Amino acid sequence: MNHANPIDLPILIVSALLLLGLLASKVGGRLGVPGLVLFLVIGMLAGSEGPGGIEFENYGLTQAVGIITLAFILYSGGLETNWKHTRPALRGGLALATLGVLLTTSLVAAVAHVLLDLPWLTSFLLGAVVSSTDASAVFSVLKERALGLKGQIKPLLEFESGVNDPMAIFLVIGLTSLIGHPETPWSEMLLLFVKQMLLGAAFGAGLGWLAVRSFNRIDLPSEGLYTVLSVALVGLVYAVTALVGGSGFLAVYIAGVVLGNSTFVHKRSLRHWHEGLTYLLEIGMFLLLGLLVFPSQVVGIAGPALLISLFLMFVARPVAVFVSLALTRMPVQHRGMVAWVGLRGAVPIILATFPLLEHLPGSQTIFNVAFFIMLTSLLIQGTTLPSVARWLRVEEQASGPNTQRLLFTPTGAGKNDLVEVVVPPQSRVVGQRIVDLRFPAEALILLIHRAGEYIVPNGSTIIQAGDELQVLGSREFFDEVRSRIEQQGAQSA
Repeated sequence: MNHANPIDLPILIVSALLLLGLLASKVGGRLGVPGLVLFLVIGMLAGSEGPGGIEFENYGLTQAVGIITLAFILYSGGLETNWKHTRPALRGGLALATLGVLLTTSLVAAVAHVLLDLPWLTSFLLGAVVSSTDASAVFSVLKERALGLKGQIKPLLEFESGVNDPMAIFLVIGLTSLIGHPETPWSEMLLLFVKQMLLGAAFGAGLGWLAVRSFNRIDLPSEGLYTVLSVALVGLVYAVTALVGGSGFLAVYIAGVVLGNSTFVHKRSLRHWHEGLTYLLEIGMFLLLGLLVFPSQVVGIAGPALLISLFLMFVARPVAVFVSLALTRMPVQHRGMVAWVGLRGAVPIILATFPLLEHLPGSQTIFNVAFFIMLTSLLIQGTTLPSVARWLRVEEQASGPNTQRLLFTPTGAGKNDLVEVVVPPQSRVVGQRIVDLRFPAEALILLIHRAGEYIVPNGSTIIQAGDELQVLGSREFFDEVRSRIEQQGAQSA
């Protein structure tokens, strides 16, 4: 007698697809093809028009999963953002995230209006859907390629991809509303944009600050519970900001940046955990997008979609980059590389579900074109990044293989924890011996992570700027250790 539960087969299918996605990621790395492309292909093969024959056409579920996925990807990207490196790229990143998105939207709209014979507002909606660089694609491909880039290229790309999604989302929702309700005044949209960005930035910074205090003040009985706390904080930051009318996506990214550049307990293990969660969500999202698409419909518009995609890669994106960065001192070759890394990933597909769910005229065309642009962007731009970097002479030799970071499992019901404190360049402890620091006896410097290597310190070890000190001790002494390390001023002997 078969006692199988109806959920058993879906669990088997999902697990098998995830395993295939992991295998595809490994194979894609060897072939020079981004793993995201292979996730899409697996999803398409498993879909209704592929051998798998899985029927799936739930755009609402796709949008919901996409919003959750993007929130966690942006949060994880913020955790990995080194503000010291990113701050010099702030002006250029903001210009790309605003002016760059508007220019890209307008240029793509003009071409789409001619090639697809869409109304102007619908053409602008298509341009907005594909206007932003995709955080998941940029973070994933740059990490997968382990590509070293000179100057401010990488910090600029990571910051731009983290903050331009809110702009694109605002444009898509605003244009969708305008098409459905033409009487809506443009001035109302402008005020809404300012409100979303200001509230998103304010709530992101404020709730990020509170999150740091929560991690350091709360005393949970198990380290695993801190991952639950982190997930809850991501949802809280996004939802609270969105409910008051701000940009939840901007808020979670800024909150991640605040946390990533602060010191709190279990920071390293949480970073590792969020990295794994991000991979899982990316694989699931791209498999879901592969299931959702109908290849026969995409093939039907392949001609004009390819022309729009090539125009976006070779004209619209470069124009937007060079105009937006015109007032910066970034070298021409560096700007060219920024233009070429304008990857489109899951975000255009997620954004394309908004007009679909509103049943707007031309929404299916927008979805199919967005999918084609995403696929060609990952295939053409994603696979040629190392070659273009060498051609533009912006490739930087990697410093060596990544050092596996150490993890610590605390014992004693939270009496002892391991925290990391980064020594700022202006810290008064720079140049001092550990024995001269006079830290509390209950706070012990176990290891120093310096230039990709671990150093087991002794009393005569000299502290250098940028050192990551791993300090073991009682929690009540960490604030004193942090304040003394982060204190600026004249160095004492």
